Amino acid sequence: MSRTRSVASSAASALAVNRRTVLAAAGAVSLSAGVGYALRPTDSEAAPAAAAPEGEAPIASSRKAPVGPLAPYTRGTTLATVAAPRTSSGYRRLGDGPGWRRVVRNELAAPKSGRGERRTALAAFVQLTDLHLIDAQHPLRLEFLRSTDVHAWRPQELLTVQGAVSLVERVNALRGAPVTGAPLHFAMTTGDNTDNNARTELEWFLTVMSGGRITPNSGDPRRYEGVQNSGLKQFWQPDSSVRDADKERGFPHLDGFLAAAVRELQSPGLNLPWYSTVGNHDSLPLGCYGHGDPYLADFAVGGRKLMSLAPAEAKKLQDTIKQATDPIGTQFRDLLKAHTRDLRPITPDERRAPYTPAEYVKAHLDPAYTGPGPVGHGYSTANVEAGTQYYSFRIADDVIGISLDTTDPGGHYAGSIGSAQLRWLDRTLRENRDSYAIVFSHHTSKTMDNPRPDPARPNERRHNGDDVLAVLGRHRNVLAWVNGHIHRNDITPHTGSAGHSFWEISTASHVDFPQLARVIELVDNKDGTLSVFTTLVESAAPHRTDFTDLSQTGLAALYRELSFNAPGARTDLAGTSRDRNTELLLKKG
Repeated sequence: MSRTRSVASSAASALAVNRRTVLAAAGAVSLSAGVGYALRPTDSEAAPAAAAPEGEAPIASSRKAPVGPLAPYTRGTTLATVAAPRTSSGYRRLGDGPGWRRVVRNELAAPKSGRGERRTALAAFVQLTDLHLIDAQHPLRLEFLRSTDVHAWRPQELLTVQGAVSLVERVNALRGAPVTGAPLHFAMTTGDNTDNNARTELEWFLTVMSGGRITPNSGDPRRYEGVQNSGLKQFWQPDSSVRDADKERGFPHLDGFLAAAVRELQSPGLNLPWYSTVGNHDSLPLGCYGHGDPYLADFAVGGRKLMSLAPAEAKKLQDTIKQATDPIGTQFRDLLKAHTRDLRPITPDERRAPYTPAEYVKAHLDPAYTGPGPVGHGYSTANVEAGTQYYSFRIADDVIGISLDTTDPGGHYAGSIGSAQLRWLDRTLRENRDSYAIVFSHHTSKTMDNPRPDPARPNERRHNGDDVLAVLGRHRNVLAWVNGHIHRNDITPHTGSAGHSFWEISTASHVDFPQLARVIELVDNKDGTLSVFTTLVESAAPHRTDFTDLSQTGLAALYRELSFNAPGARTDLAGTSRDRNTELLLKKG
């Protein structure tokens, strides 16, 4: 298999014109919905690519290689330092902790000495996952489940936008890849970009990524209306004198917190191209209910909100969600109707309406959110016309990316994939056999266990994670399957029936501590092996917080510390050292 170096590793080649930039200026080819489409740099309309050069790159261009020899760039990564507690009990304050070392994983190939001097970079990119941008005042939120499960509501949820902007700032500050120093080609968000399938959240997400001003507020434009000024003791009441359950655990009293959390802020937007993969919270209201109930759609934009519920009723509803016995929310609707007298008044807001999969794709195609590109961030008008949310794109001269839609349109948070998409995946890998492939999805192989039919395609078979693994294992060009959903760092080796091996890389979320993203580098070791390097990064916010600092940066730092202290929060989401900063060896195909 012929391979072409896609990133310069010497001063001479670093000065060369970036090939992808030239293609971007000329207009190039994007692979979408299984077919190549020629796109003009200023037009998102797709057209057949019969006359277009075969196998070229997409419109988006990576950062240009810096002048001079490339060098590793570890500043701002978890190799240097990681947030760690500096107090031992109660509400624990964070500070600078020791970094995480890099671990060599040799389950799929043996490392050979001297590879560090021989290697050349193929590609480098950033994975962001499970941002869960939350409209915390939305009427359909399930905060009231905290009466039976303390983790059902998290004290940091009002600060997701500030945290996401700080993560963008961190990615922008990375001047090169941590191992090779190569310029970063792009960023990919692997789903659950939003939390509740709300238009407010989608607008905030697209603005965070592409740049602009955001007011993370809905309903009354003058003030916050939600559980955190409700007087209910089961929720943290930050600027109230109420002695709530979280304050009893040591959470601070912060005058002005709510007003600061919903005021306007600025996102610089990513300074490199970015792509988008869909997750269940993007596709489904609450991440688990199918579309179609007019009562729930009206309730989403209305002026009433349920904030408290008896533990027994809360557990019953939570069980129906976990067991997928109420995929379209019928029992949830009946619960809201039964508690009409318990609903609290809030300001109605049409911007909180749910959006359809087609509207999700169209929003990505909106020129207002193009930022550094590409147009549509992977999606095209072909996706709109076909009713799909999967596509492929060229990462570098000899590397392609494939973004899957693993969400269940019928309702439930577990994933699966339809036969048409599985055949498309197999065909795309086969047609690009001379390129290495990175596959992206929201769900992991183990969380794709939901066979419920797609209501729009009731006769189409749905496939689980093992079926996807079987397809990937048949193609020697697959290097990695990159995903999220489980909010935990986990890296797993896979070997298919034909003997072809690849790595599954699952990355922790940015809503639950430790709030991470991951830089992934692909290199050719020039010794019959390849390496996939993974390096975790935190947001740019300082580890230490100052309770008097309610600025945009101060709130982003508080976002991390609140997530560390969230009652009931899991302590294993960072994974083991073998799931964090790694070198993953592969035999060259």
